Amino acid sequence: MKGLILAGGYGTRLYPLTIDIPKPLLEVAGKSILTRLLEKLEQVPSCNEIYIVTNAKFYEKLESWRIKSKFRFPVSIVNDMTTSNDDRLGAIGDINLVLGAKKPHEDIVIMAGDNLFEFDIRDFVKFSEEKKGLSVALFDVSDKELAKRYGIVSVDKNSKITNFQEKPALPQSTLASTGIYYLPGSKITRIGEYMKTSNSKDAPGNFVRWMSETEGAFGFVFTQGWYDIGDILSYERANAEYKTKKI
Repeated sequence: MKGLILAGGYGTRLYPLTIDIPKPLLEVAGKSILTRLLEKLEQVPSCNEIYIVTNAKFYEKLESWRIKSKFRFPVSIVNDMTTSNDDRLGAIGDINLVLGAKKPHEDIVIMAGDNLFEFDIRDFVKFSEEKKGLSVALFDVSDKELAKRYGIVSVDKNSKITNFQEKPALPQSTLASTGIYYLPGSKITRIGEYMKTSNSKDAPGNFVRWMSETEGAFGFVFTQGWYDIGDILSYERANAEYKTKKI
Protein backbone atom coordinates (compact mmCIF):
# COMPACT_ATOMS: atom_id res chain seq x y z
CA MET A 1 0.00 0.00 0.00
CA LYS A 2 1.10 3.55 -0.77
CA GLY A 3 0.29 6.81 0.96
CA LEU A 4 -0.33 10.11 -0.83
CA ILE A 5 -0.45 13.41 1.06
CA LEU A 6 -1.99 16.43 -0.67
CA ALA A 7 0.09 19.50 0.17
CA GLY A 8 -0.34 21.58 -2.97
CA GLY A 9 -2.35 24.44 -1.46
CA TYR A 10 -1.08 27.89 -0.57
CA GLY A 11 -2.80 28.22 2.82
CA THR A 12 -3.98 31.78 2.19
CA ARG A 13 -6.68 31.58 4.88
CA LEU A 14 -3.94 30.99 7.45
CA TYR A 15 -1.86 34.06 6.58
CA PRO A 16 0.44 35.28 8.04
CA LEU A 17 1.34 31.83 9.46
CA THR A 18 1.65 30.24 6.03
CA ILE A 19 3.25 33.02 3.99
CA ASP A 20 6.60 31.21 4.07
CA ILE A 21 5.69 27.75 5.37
CA PRO A 22 3.33 25.13 3.91
CA LYS A 23 0.28 24.42 6.03
CA PRO A 24 1.19 20.73 6.61
CA LEU A 25 4.42 21.85 8.32
CA LEU A 26 2.59 23.95 10.91
CA GLU A 27 3.21 22.48 14.35
CA VAL A 28 0.36 21.28 16.53
CA ALA A 29 1.46 20.75 20.12
CA GLY A 30 5.13 20.68 19.07
CA LYS A 31 4.81 18.32 16.08
CA SER A 32 3.99 19.15 12.47
CA ILE A 33 0.67 18.07 10.94
CA LEU A 34 2.61 16.22 8.25
CA THR A 35 4.69 14.26 10.77
CA ARG A 36 1.52 13.28 12.61
CA LEU A 37 -0.07 12.01 9.38
CA LEU A 38 2.96 9.91 8.44
CA GLU A 39 3.15 8.48 11.95
CA LYS A 40 -0.44 7.31 11.44
CA LEU A 41 0.54 5.61 8.18
CA GLU A 42 3.54 3.97 9.88
CA GLN A 43 1.00 1.98 11.90
CA VAL A 44 -0.18 0.21 8.73
CA PRO A 45 2.17 -2.77 8.15
CA SER A 46 1.47 -2.91 4.41
CA CYS A 47 2.29 0.78 3.83
CA ASN A 48 5.69 0.81 2.08
CA GLU A 49 6.06 4.25 0.47
CA ILE A 50 4.75 7.81 0.77
CA TYR A 51 4.28 10.49 -1.89
CA ILE A 52 3.78 14.12 -0.91
CA VAL A 53 2.63 16.45 -3.67
CA THR A 54 3.25 20.17 -3.28
CA ASN A 55 3.85 23.30 -5.36
CA ALA A 56 6.95 25.10 -6.57
CA LYS A 57 6.70 27.69 -3.78
CA PHE A 58 6.97 25.15 -0.97
CA TYR A 59 8.88 22.32 -2.65
CA GLU A 60 12.25 23.20 -1.07
CA LYS A 61 10.72 23.57 2.40
CA LEU A 62 9.17 20.12 2.19
CA GLU A 63 12.28 18.58 0.68
CA SER A 64 14.31 19.99 3.58
CA TRP A 65 11.79 18.51 6.04
CA ARG A 66 11.99 15.14 4.24
CA ILE A 67 15.79 15.01 4.49
CA LYS A 68 15.67 15.67 8.25
CA SER A 69 12.81 13.24 8.94
CA LYS A 70 13.08 9.52 9.62
CA PHE A 71 10.29 7.09 8.86
CA ARG A 72 10.32 3.35 8.23
CA PHE A 73 9.34 3.84 4.56
CA PRO A 74 10.77 6.03 1.79
CA VAL A 75 9.18 9.44 1.31
CA SER A 76 9.32 11.45 -1.91
CA ILE A 77 8.19 15.02 -2.63
CA VAL A 78 6.52 15.67 -5.99
CA ASN A 79 6.56 19.23 -7.35
CA ASP A 80 3.44 20.12 -9.35
CA MET A 81 5.32 23.20 -10.68
CA THR A 82 2.52 25.66 -9.86
CA THR A 83 3.28 28.98 -8.15
CA SER A 84 -0.07 30.43 -7.05
CA ASN A 85 -3.78 29.75 -6.65
CA ASP A 86 -4.25 31.04 -10.19
CA ASP A 87 -2.36 28.19 -11.87
CA ARG A 88 -2.79 25.37 -9.34
CA LEU A 89 -3.88 21.98 -10.63
CA GLY A 90 -6.48 21.32 -7.96
CA ALA A 91 -6.39 18.36 -5.61
CA ILE A 92 -7.62 15.84 -8.19
CA GLY A 93 -5.15 17.25 -10.72
CA ASP A 94 -2.36 16.75 -8.18
CA ILE A 95 -3.46 13.17 -7.51
CA ASN A 96 -3.46 12.48 -11.24
CA LEU A 97 0.03 14.02 -11.57
CA VAL A 98 1.47 11.77 -8.86
CA LEU A 99 -0.19 8.62 -10.16
CA GLY A 100 1.14 9.36 -13.64
CA ALA A 101 4.67 10.04 -12.40
CA LYS A 102 4.99 7.22 -9.87
CA LYS A 103 2.73 4.63 -11.51
CA PRO A 104 1.80 2.72 -8.34
CA HIS A 105 -0.05 -0.55 -8.82
CA GLU A 106 -1.03 -0.99 -5.18
CA ASP A 107 -3.88 0.33 -3.09
CA ILE A 108 -3.34 3.91 -2.00
CA VAL A 109 -4.47 5.98 1.01
CA ILE A 110 -4.88 9.65 0.12
CA MET A 111 -4.94 12.33 2.82
CA ALA A 112 -5.39 16.08 2.75
CA GLY A 113 -2.32 17.63 4.37
CA ASP A 114 -4.37 19.86 6.67
CA ASN A 115 -6.26 17.09 8.47
CA LEU A 116 -5.74 15.76 11.97
CA PHE A 117 -7.68 12.72 13.12
CA GLU A 118 -7.62 10.40 16.12
CA PHE A 119 -9.13 7.16 14.84
CA ASP A 120 -6.96 4.12 14.13
CA ILE A 121 -6.09 4.28 10.42
CA ARG A 122 -5.80 0.48 10.41
CA ASP A 123 -9.57 0.24 11.00
CA PHE A 124 -10.16 2.39 7.92
CA VAL A 125 -7.80 0.28 5.82
CA LYS A 126 -9.49 -2.95 6.95
CA PHE A 127 -12.94 -1.50 6.16
CA SER A 128 -11.78 -0.38 2.71
CA GLU A 129 -10.14 -3.70 1.87
CA GLU A 130 -13.38 -5.50 2.72
CA LYS A 131 -15.48 -3.14 0.56
CA LYS A 132 -13.09 -3.42 -2.41
CA GLY A 133 -14.06 0.03 -3.66
CA LEU A 134 -13.27 3.70 -3.19
CA SER A 135 -13.81 4.59 0.48
CA VAL A 136 -13.87 7.90 2.33
CA ALA A 137 -13.64 8.55 6.07
CA LEU A 138 -16.67 10.43 7.43
CA PHE A 139 -17.24 12.45 10.59
CA ASP A 140 -20.63 13.63 11.87
CA VAL A 141 -20.35 17.39 12.48
CA SER A 142 -23.88 17.25 14.01
CA ASP A 143 -24.83 20.71 12.75
CA LYS A 144 -26.62 21.52 9.47
CA GLU A 145 -25.13 25.03 9.39
CA LEU A 146 -21.60 23.70 9.88
CA ALA A 147 -22.29 21.01 7.28
CA LYS A 148 -22.54 23.72 4.60
CA ARG A 149 -18.73 24.06 4.72
CA TYR A 150 -17.96 20.47 3.77
CA GLY A 151 -18.58 17.68 1.31
CA ILE A 152 -21.66 16.04 2.86
CA VAL A 153 -22.43 12.35 2.46
CA SER A 154 -25.40 10.05 3.00
CA VAL A 155 -24.85 6.30 3.36
CA ASP A 156 -27.11 3.24 3.51
CA LYS A 157 -27.03 0.36 6.01
CA ASN A 158 -24.21 -1.27 4.04
CA SER A 159 -22.07 1.90 4.21
CA LYS A 160 -22.58 2.55 0.51
CA ILE A 161 -22.68 6.24 -0.41
CA THR A 162 -26.16 7.18 -1.64
CA ASN A 163 -25.63 10.93 -2.00
CA PHE A 164 -22.71 13.38 -2.04
CA GLN A 165 -23.12 17.17 -1.85
CA GLU A 166 -20.14 19.54 -2.11
CA LYS A 167 -20.66 22.45 0.34
CA PRO A 168 -24.45 22.28 0.01
CA ALA A 169 -26.81 25.16 0.79
CA LEU A 170 -29.31 22.56 2.06
CA PRO A 171 -27.36 19.61 3.55
CA GLN A 172 -29.17 16.28 3.46
CA SER A 173 -27.06 14.94 6.34
CA THR A 174 -24.28 16.08 8.67
CA LEU A 175 -21.75 13.38 7.72
CA ALA A 176 -18.72 15.29 6.46
CA SER A 177 -16.02 13.96 4.17
CA THR A 178 -12.75 14.39 6.03
CA GLY A 179 -10.29 14.34 3.15
CA ILE A 180 -9.12 10.78 3.90
CA TYR A 181 -9.61 8.34 1.02
CA TYR A 182 -8.76 4.76 0.10
CA LEU A 183 -8.36 4.00 -3.60
CA PRO A 184 -7.85 0.31 -4.51
CA GLY A 185 -5.09 -0.39 -7.01
CA SER A 186 -7.69 -1.77 -9.40
CA LYS A 187 -9.43 1.64 -9.42
CA ILE A 188 -6.38 3.88 -10.00
CA THR A 189 -7.16 4.26 -13.71
CA ARG A 190 -10.47 5.86 -12.77
CA ILE A 191 -8.62 9.07 -11.82
CA GLY A 192 -7.37 9.42 -15.40
CA GLU A 193 -10.87 8.76 -16.71
CA TYR A 194 -12.27 11.43 -14.41
CA MET A 195 -9.68 13.94 -15.63
CA LYS A 196 -11.15 13.60 -19.13
CA THR A 197 -14.58 14.76 -17.93
CA SER A 198 -15.70 18.38 -17.61
CA ASN A 199 -16.12 18.02 -13.84
CA SER A 200 -14.18 20.16 -11.37
CA LYS A 201 -10.59 19.02 -10.77
CA ASP A 202 -10.35 20.69 -7.36
CA ALA A 203 -11.96 19.11 -4.27
CA PRO A 204 -11.54 15.29 -4.19
CA GLY A 205 -15.18 15.11 -3.14
CA ASN A 206 -16.09 15.72 -6.76
CA PHE A 207 -14.32 12.47 -7.68
CA VAL A 208 -16.05 10.66 -4.81
CA ARG A 209 -19.44 11.84 -6.04
CA TRP A 210 -18.64 10.77 -9.61
CA MET A 211 -17.47 7.34 -8.43
CA SER A 212 -20.54 6.89 -6.22
CA GLU A 213 -22.74 7.64 -9.22
CA THR A 214 -20.86 5.54 -11.78
CA GLU A 215 -19.82 2.42 -9.89
CA GLY A 216 -20.27 2.92 -6.15
CA ALA A 217 -18.22 4.18 -3.20
CA PHE A 218 -18.30 3.64 0.55
CA GLY A 219 -18.24 5.72 3.73
CA PHE A 220 -16.35 4.80 6.90
CA VAL A 221 -17.91 6.67 9.83
CA PHE A 222 -15.72 7.44 12.86
CA THR A 223 -16.47 9.22 16.13
CA GLN A 224 -12.98 10.01 17.42
CA GLY A 225 -11.51 13.50 17.13
CA TRP A 226 -11.13 15.29 13.80
CA TYR A 227 -9.62 18.70 13.05
CA ASP A 228 -9.86 20.46 9.69
CA ILE A 229 -7.07 23.07 9.84
CA GLY A 230 -8.66 25.59 7.49
CA ASP A 231 -8.13 28.90 9.24
CA ILE A 232 -6.43 30.54 12.23
CA LEU A 233 -9.23 29.68 14.67
CA SER A 234 -9.31 25.98 13.76
CA TYR A 235 -5.52 25.82 13.98
CA GLU A 236 -5.47 27.46 17.43
CA ARG A 237 -8.21 25.10 18.63
CA ALA A 238 -6.33 22.01 17.47
CA ASN A 239 -3.09 23.28 19.00
CA ALA A 240 -4.74 23.95 22.37
CA GLU A 241 -6.65 20.66 22.50
CA TYR A 242 -3.67 18.53 21.44
CA LYS A 243 -1.60 20.12 24.21
CA THR A 244 -4.34 19.28 26.71
CA LYS A 245 -4.64 15.71 25.44
CA LYS A 246 -0.84 15.41 25.23
CA ILE A 247 -1.13 13.57 21.94
